[in-house]
Formats: sequence, C-alpha cells, structure tokens
Amino acid sequence: MAKLERIYTVPFGDAYAASRNVRVPKAIKILRTFATRHMKAKGLRVVISEALNMHLWEHSIQRPPRRVKVRLVKEEDSVMAYLADEKVEAKDKKEEKKVEAKKSESGKEAPKPVQNTKPATQNQPAPKPGTQNAKPVQNQPNPTPDTRHGAGPSQETRKK
Repeated sequence: MAKLERIYTVPFGDAYAASRNVRVPKAIKILRTFATRHMKAKGLRVVISEALNMHLWEHSIQRPPRRVKVRLVKEEDSVMAYLADEKVEAKDKKEEKKVEAKKSESGKEAPKPVQNTKPATQNQPAPKPGTQNAKPVQNQPNPTPDTRHGAGPSQETRKK
C-alpha cells in the first residue's frame, strides 16, 4: 500500500468542555478519533510523534492549544501524526545508520583504559582555609550534668 499523507488543522475546542485536569488527555483522544475518521483507518493504530505530544503538553494539562496543524501519514499498519512542520527521518535511514555504527564498532579495537598520571595528593580536596595548622580534635567524654552549659552551679559551690 502506498503512503497517504495529508495536512489537517485539528480543532481542540471540545477539550475545553472537559474539566481542567483532563483537557490534554481529552485533546489526545480527539486527535486520535480525528485521524481515524479523516484517514479512513478504522482499526488501525494512531501513533502520535514525540514533538506533537510535547506541543500538546507544553502549557500543562489544563491548557492544551485550541487547534494544531498536523501531518497525518497512513502506512500499512498504522497512522502516524506529526506536527505539520516537523521533519522526520525515514525508518530506513535510521536502520542504515544503526547497521553502519555496529560495523564501525566491530572493526575498531577496544579502547585502551586511560591511566591516571596525576599523583594521589592532587585528587584530594584542598583543605579549608585556616584549618591547615589546626590540632586534631580528641574525643572527649560526654559532659556530666553539672558541667554542661546552663546546668546551674556545681555541687561543690552550692551551700550545704
């Protein structure tokens, strides 16, 4: 079957009749039914391009565009929906590039691991200013209740 390609302006005014938090999903359903009806593709799958999907979701779920100009392409087993000005790379070209990439990878030798030529001291973070000559802090036992700040006078200074 030959590819059938047409450009349409799809109105999404009916999506605004739905509650705010379901407007974009409603717009997507409207687009799918529009594509099915106008491309005479009952029973075929309608695939929406990523760019068209991003365009619909651009202003959040609550405010889809009022209308979108789309390019519908009917293939053997599906209908593809693109933005009208979206450029799409053919599947054959993508597959060819993948095959070429695999061939070039298998023809090349495995890359050699990079050796670290810097001394280990350079990989450590620089010390904070003013702490270079500081003495290491020794672990001190937990303070007793009478030596804590705000505990009041010690028992020795209290009157007996």
